[in-house]
Amino acid sequence: MYATPRSRTWNASCAPLPAESVSLTRRQVNFGGALACSLLLAYAYYLQYFQGLEPCPLCIFQRVAVFALGAVFLLATLHDPQKTGARIYGALIDLVALAGIAVAVRHIYIQSLPPGQVPSCGATLDYMLEIFPLVEVVRTVLTASGECGVVDWNFLGLSMPWWVLISLAVLGGLGSFANWALPRGR
Repeated sequence: MYATPRSRTWNASCAPLPAESVSLTRRQVNFGGALACSLLLAYAYYLQYFQGLEPCPLCIFQRVAVFALGAVFLLATLHDPQKTGARIYGALIDLVALAGIAVAVRHIYIQSLPPGQVPSCGATLDYMLEIFPLVEVVRTVLTASGECGVVDWNFLGLSMPWWVLISLAVLGGLGSFANWALPRGR
């Protein structure tokens, strides 16, 4: 029941919500995307430094993708451009998310190989970066090594690369939607 001049009683369950309180702006969603990427990276570093799970080279590349995605989200938040600029940010978000998804898919493939077919462990990422040009390091890492085939963390039956893939797909879709469909922040 709505408040009338005579009645001071008001039932909140029947009151319509103001349109301003319900709608999200693209700036808010972009900030949420940047925050989500920060939390994903914080959890990855927690697992590394407090739980002792050392990342393999493909894990490092997935971290780079999550960091880059967070950086694009943060730039979109700070810039908060008009329609064309927002669409460019939406496309960049999708490109970065797809690159990270590609690395995660490769990692999932390596983890799914039978033990005899997993490539043998190679040199460490630090050593390769010192010796080889960056393009060669990227090519070598994407072919993966035995350490990338080890599944040492699971949650709800899915390994870390699966969760990275899901996270990047959700964040990429959300960023694309926000920057193509939502109104500009105030």
